[in-house]
Amino acid sequence: MVLAPSGDYVLTYTAYDGKRARLMIATSRDLFRWTKRGPALDDADVWSKSGAIVTELRGDGEFVAAKLGGEYWMYWGDTSIFVAHSQDLIRWEVLRDGDGRAVEVLQPRAGYFDSDLVESGPQAVVRPQGVVLIYNSRNAGYERGGIRELPEGAYSAGQALLDPGSPWLVRARTDRFFLKPESPSETQGQVDNVVFVEGMVAFKGRLLLYLGGADTVVSVAVAKWKRGSDGVAQAVAA
Repeated sequence: MVLAPSGDYVLTYTAYDGKRARLMIATSRDLFRWTKRGPALDDADVWSKSGAIVTELRGDGEFVAAKLGGEYWMYWGDTSIFVAHSQDLIRWEVLRDGDGRAVEVLQPRAGYFDSDLVESGPQAVVRPQGVVLIYNSRNAGYERGGIRELPEGAYSAGQALLDPGSPWLVRARTDRFFLKPESPSETQGQVDNVVFVEGMVAFKGRLLLYLGGADTVVSVAVAKWKRGSDGVAQAVAA
């Protein structure tokens, strides 16, 4: 969820009809009453989820949607991460290549923690170095390109740095996860070995990352936030 310059709150969420997941938009003025705006993407029938709108962190601690090159941008998708752009934060157009295919911004990497899938996390943030995107990922089995440090199927969190002038271009990407399943509430549950970051709040000089543990509990990780530092930095479990 982000704050629009108009003062509206904009929420991305996933709807599922038993066959297909669709990324949806809802808006609110007061966080109590919400208006559902329908499917976010211009291709409403595409399997889609996990929208991360690009924002800037204002002095009052609010993440406000930020335009890059005159448009708003949003990272979305699971398995791979794609990108869409918008003029109003409600209707989003998928960025496509010359053949009409959605442009893949991030893909799984053999030999890394994110070898099986990648999925957008909380809102992206514009920093002096670029656009920081926290993303979730799954480790493949070792025989299929995963790493031994994580169990097969384990979800962990990484970070990518995108080019603000071309938000589909990756400048840098972490070679290691910065959050992984460790506590019993993360290693055992409805789905074992999962940490999945979905919410980010700035509060009293800290970043609070709200994450799902083992698809069973919600917990929080804390990182110190120093204005002008290098991006989101290392999160320390609280």
